[in-house]
Amino acid sequence: METHLADDLRDTPEGREAEAILRACVHCGFCNATCPTYQLLGDELDGPRGRIYLMKQMLEGRRVTARTRTHLDRCLTCRNCETTCPSGVQYGRLVDIGRALLEQRAPRPLPERLARDGLRRGLQAPLLFNPLLKAGQGVRGLLPGFLRGHVPPALSPQGGGGQNLMRPTTRHARRMLVLEGCVQPGLAPETNAAAARVLDRLGIQLVATPGAGCCGAIDQHLAATGDALNAMRRNIDAWWPEIEKGAEAVVMTASGCGATVKEYGHHLRHDARYAEKARRVSELTRDLGEVLAAEDLSALRKGTARRIAFHPPCSLQHGQQVRGVIEAILAGLGHELVPVDEAHLCCGSAGTYSLLQPEIAGRLRERKLDNLQARGPELIATANIGCQMHLKADAAVPVVHWITLLQG
Repeated sequence: METHLADDLRDTPEGREAEAILRACVHCGFCNATCPTYQLLGDELDGPRGRIYLMKQMLEGRRVTARTRTHLDRCLTCRNCETTCPSGVQYGRLVDIGRALLEQRAPRPLPERLARDGLRRGLQAPLLFNPLLKAGQGVRGLLPGFLRGHVPPALSPQGGGGQNLMRPTTRHARRMLVLEGCVQPGLAPETNAAAARVLDRLGIQLVATPGAGCCGAIDQHLAATGDALNAMRRNIDAWWPEIEKGAEAVVMTASGCGATVKEYGHHLRHDARYAEKARRVSELTRDLGEVLAAEDLSALRKGTARRIAFHPPCSLQHGQQVRGVIEAILAGLGHELVPVDEAHLCCGSAGTYSLLQPEIAGRLRERKLDNLQARGPELIATANIGCQMHLKADAAVPVVHWITLLQG
């Protein structure tokens, strides 16, 4: 694709990266065939090819309007188009650049800016999010349907629903780091607890560092690039002493976080102080499924075999390009995995997308649940907290993180 970037962008790092991505695109349109929003809305500008042209026009200095913002806002950043693209177009990186530039060229109305800023800050601050979550759980039955779907029932003091929140205290020579995350400790504390117990059974100590917080994905996808980079630097600072002491890996139990942390090296490549550390952190980052796939799992106890529909999050299969790994683990431990049609398509969660684009997100969830539940599974398992909560709000069967099905 021929490009003529505006003078103020041509020689910037973002401009050079965007231009290289644009020039890789051959305008074939294969991406539209697997784009969830194009399939729903049928508008060329709500598919990757159309959005690429909108961003190209913006990068070349053309006038930006609210229409441009609408179509970029509707993008899930599921990156299914990257998996489909025969030319290797890095659409996810391009849309991050485009959204950040759009906020400068066409500032949002004040109410939108305040809402998005409040969302960013609220979701990333456990001291604020957890009390608000508990308050919402206390009046859950009185909440409007839209809000109620985002507030899971409260856990009982014993852990709720048979969930085991206990973590092992055994020290092992093998140690790995874990990112607790921003909302997962409040919404699904059983996930990291189960991961710690399973790894303990395998002779691996899972270590959480208090200074680490949100991975930066929320800021990144809401075009707060500076805040996203600061979050990345903060996490690197928190993890680095443990890495120097020999931590084998940085384990991600939420695939959305994993997709972001695996790209720290890219995001901080121009930062002289952090570039090498960021590269090393990305190199050490593993999805929990990747970690377990490399271990001998015979030490794990066989639990009750379940009939499972597995939902691979977009951040796992398209962002991290990890496919079939978790399914193989579950099948190897005796569970039955039912076939799921359209497994490549997004469920509509996409980080904050389900809050900001509820109508589209709801339609995608309905389609996803129809496919997941079509063959009568006992439960749905997934690998990302956002997908788990989004699907759980309307599913007819339990929706869990897959690690809770393993017996440590």
